Amino acid sequence: MKTLKKSILFLIVISIFVGCTHKAPYTNRDQLILISQEEELALGESSYKKTLTESKVIKNTKDSNKVKQIGEKIAKVANQKDYKWEFNLIENEAKNAFCLPGGKVVVYTGILKVAKNDDQLATVISHEIAHALARHGAERVSASMLSQGIQVLGNIALSTQAPQYSKTFNIAYGLGSQYGVLMPYGRMQESEADEIGIYLMHKAGYNLNEALKFWENMSEGKKESIEFFSTHPNSTTRIENIKNIIKKIQNK
Repeated sequence: MKTLKKSILFLIVISIFVGCTHKAPYTNRDQLILISQEEELALGESSYKKTLTESKVIKNTKDSNKVKQIGEKIAKVANQKDYKWEFNLIENEAKNAFCLPGGKVVVYTGILKVAKNDDQLATVISHEIAHALARHGAERVSASMLSQGIQVLGNIALSTQAPQYSKTFNIAYGLGSQYGVLMPYGRMQESEADEIGIYLMHKAGYNLNEALKFWENMSEGKKESIEFFSTHPNSTTRIENIKNIIKKIQNK
């Protein structure tokens, strides 16, 4: 038993060493990612198909076309050649959106009540694309794997072959409105997605000041939680951070 525990510990240490070779785009932050991009893309494709099957997808309307047009414009500047981008609008009152590995973006109709114009909708889509580019979901899955001590084989297969990961994967990628407004990442990842998203918006030619207005809309009428206990930065912190990022871009 002791030998097994030592072997597991050794493999975890090796996994951490190998996993820390990743860096987040734009911010250049070191990341611990223990699953390959191929495995991540396979999980994303599986979950995306399931989501579309179980949802009412809105097609060929002004709003759905707008989601696709804005998404494609941002995807172009994201320049992720391995991704096969898709953008879908789903009927759901939740103020939610997410981007799965491989560039599978889903926007809920509920968010359109908050995103008042194209620039504000670009804020949402850029933020979600940023999460995918930075592989934040894979980072969270890896953290969960590590905390459970299950990186023994150094491999995670499709969800059908590893059903124990399904819940972790769904939470990590924000599938389902029950997991909160937008994606339920940690405050650091949320702030990083804000920063990367602003850079993507800037490259795509959108009005950065509308990003501030979008987050003001999101916070309207809400009671701020104590940030220490929250997975998201509170609105005041988030808006101030975005202001600083915009200033940095404008001063270049």
